Amino acid sequence: MRRSVKLEPGSSVPARTLTPVSGPPAVVPDPERLVHLQFRRFAGCPVCNLHLRSVVRRHAEIEAAGVREVVVFHSHPEELAPYAADLPFALVADPDKRLYAEFGVESAPRSLLSPRAWWPVARAVARSARATALGRERRPPVRPHGGALGLPADFLIAPGGRVVAAKYGEHVYDQWPVDELLTLAARSRRPSPTQEGA
Repeated sequence: MRRSVKLEPGSSVPARTLTPVSGPPAVVPDPERLVHLQFRRFAGCPVCNLHLRSVVRRHAEIEAAGVREVVVFHSHPEELAPYAADLPFALVADPDKRLYAEFGVESAPRSLLSPRAWWPVARAVARSARATALGRERRPPVRPHGGALGLPADFLIAPGGRVVAAKYGEHVYDQWPVDELLTLAARSRRPSPTQEGA
């Protein structure tokens, strides 16, 4: 099997329109805003949910920074749709992992075996068990479509399609925290030294 090619800052992303499980189409790149394209794991993933809750809490700040969130899961649309009502950004189902392959996002046992993942996994599972017991969330799937060993990835894409920043996670909870995303967004808007001297 051919390994997918990882994108780096400066890479170009072709324009496409993604269809979220609810809400309007998501155009990537967005003609006016930066796009934070996140690759998560499966619908109901407790670790993904833990991270996305931090994004929800600060979504107004993210939007004010000129960033549009688009989050991809390797689940079927009908599995992902029940989660869309609780999240204020586009959720895209990619059960065949076509976008994952195009962006070089992989799965590996280290997603869960890395000691750096153990504390976030424990926190996420405890939070999910509590929320499920209280009837606030659905129980995570036992055998998720696409497997449970997915690695996260983050891309910040400028309106012209240039990748401004990219991160390929080394374990299941290795992604940009919101503060880092906001810093990257602010940095991307600063004029380069050549523009300043022009």
